[in-house]
Amino acid sequence: MSIELKLKTPGAMAQTVRIRAHELTSDVDATDGGVDAGPSPHDLYDAAVGACKALTVLWYARKKGIPVDDICNVIERDDSGERAGVYKLKARMQVKGALTDAQLAELRAVADKCPVHKLMTKVTTEITTEMERMP
Repeated sequence: MSIELKLKTPGAMAQTVRIRAHELTSDVDATDGGVDAGPSPHDLYDAAVGACKALTVLWYARKKGIPVDDICNVIERDDSGERAGVYKLKARMQVKGALTDAQLAELRAVADKCPVHKLMTKVTTEITTEMERMP
């Protein structure tokens, strides 16, 4: 699978991001030279773990018959130590349903096993960059 990013408007910073049949915009705010036309790359990174946790919990709850009626996940970022090598994300998940305390604890454990959480914390990611002239 590949994801294509292309300059949205010449002279701007915003990128059109194409993922399969989906399209969104990523940009930076005015202090970084953009116009905040969409979430920043850091926002997308943070959102990836939030979405993965919510989807993993919902999938698991449905598979196990745990009564989850609604879920809200708020990701809080502390990037104050990023340049020193520490990037902190806190997921605050709220689940609605007739859940026992044991089921709620089970879902919390499942949330920490989502694939993106594992990618961010347990896997070495290797990135290569090729640069070429555009035709």
